[in-house]
This record gives sequence, C-alpha cells and structure tokens, in this order.
Amino acid sequence: MAREGEKGQVKLLGATLSPFVVRVRIALALKGIDYEFIQEDLETKSELLLQSNPVYKQIPVLVHNGKPVCESMIIVQYIEEAWDNKAPNLMPKDPYDRAIARFWAAFIDDKLFPSTRAVFTGQGEQLQKAVEDSVTNFLLIEEALRTNRCFAGKAYFGGDEIGLIDIALGGMSTFIKALEKATNTILIDPKKMPLLTAWMDRFCKSDGVKEVMPDPVKHAEYLCARRASMISPPTGN
Repeated sequence: MAREGEKGQVKLLGATLSPFVVRVRIALALKGIDYEFIQEDLETKSELLLQSNPVYKQIPVLVHNGKPVCESMIIVQYIEEAWDNKAPNLMPKDPYDRAIARFWAAFIDDKLFPSTRAVFTGQGEQLQKAVEDSVTNFLLIEEALRTNRCFAGKAYFGGDEIGLIDIALGGMSTFIKALEKATNTILIDPKKMPLLTAWMDRFCKSDGVKEVMPDPVKHAEYLCARRASMISPPTGN
C-alpha cells in the first residue's frame, strides 16, 4: 500500500472533463490519497494508457505500485479496499446495504448514463426520446431518495458521509448540467425532483468534491462545441 504523499506510487490516467475520471478523483480526494494526475489526449492515446488498459483502451486507469486498475467504479471500490483504514468509508459495512449501493451504482452506469449520452448525440425525435428516458431514470432516483430506507432523510446516499452511489452519480453532476445547456433541455427539474436537486447541490459543494469538479462553464463550452461538430453538415469542396 502506498503511503500518502508518495505521488510516484499512485498515478491516475484521465481527462479533466470525463465524469468517469471525476469519480476516481473524488474518491482519492475524500480518502486523502496523494497521486500524480496524467492528462491523456484521447485522440492520441499514450503508450502507458494502451499498456495499462489493453482491453478497453479507455480512461480512467489507476496505477498503484505499478499495477493498473481499470473502470471507474471498480477503481472506486479498489480505493476503498486498498485504503480501508482511512475515513470516510465509501461502502456500507452491512452486506445488504452494500448490495443496495452496488445495485444503484450499476443502474447509473447501465441505464442512466446511456440515456444521457443519447441526449448528447440525439437530434429531433431521437433527442426527445432520450430526454424522456433520462427524466424517467432520474425520477426513479428521486423516488429512491424519498422512500428507500437506506437513503430517505439522509444527507447523502451513503448516509451522513458521501458513499459509492454519491460518487457514481455525483461524478456526472457537471456533465449533466453542461448537457442541459448544450441541448437546451431540462433533465433534472427542481419542481419534480426537489430531493435530487438538493442532493446534487449539497454534493457539489462538499469538501473533497468541489476541489476536483470540472469548471462548469468550460464543460458546457466543450459539450456545445462537440455537439455542434457532430450535427453540422459536412462541407463540400
């Protein structure tokens, strides 16, 4: 296990605006783990990235004592287990509560993120359908905040402290807000989702989170530019 302060022992390969990379940076910040951040150019992937993640060739990759760990939520759980002596606990101690945390983290990756990505890439009816699907998924999370015994009445999904679900969803916070601006849509309506809105505001202002969140203006500008390049018709000669 690396001692805190030894940057050479812990490296994170990523990109500042990636919501998946943000998840890992939040977990490292909350645990107080010092690390070296290596900004990747996704157009020209580094040899280190290709060697560290030869299967998916994607960020983020955490390199701990020379050993790579891939996929954001796997990395977050690895951080919890590798530095389990450091607060806060990112996973519940109770086995049932741990299963619930994993369930909702999987829901975010398997259902919510694909629907929001479809908002980013969609046009016309496809965009409208993607927005409807995303809103439906966010409403399910709102309902869980209201009724699930693990979350109801608590500051975070993890209880009094930020946990696995908070990181899974919270890492997407800036992306979601930027996406709404880039597509002129409303994905999280404060009137329909007051608990989720309050949670997101509280999460983004939390110590250990606000320091590593992407600049929302730059993120919105980036998504607008990317989306414009995707939907612009090709220019002829």
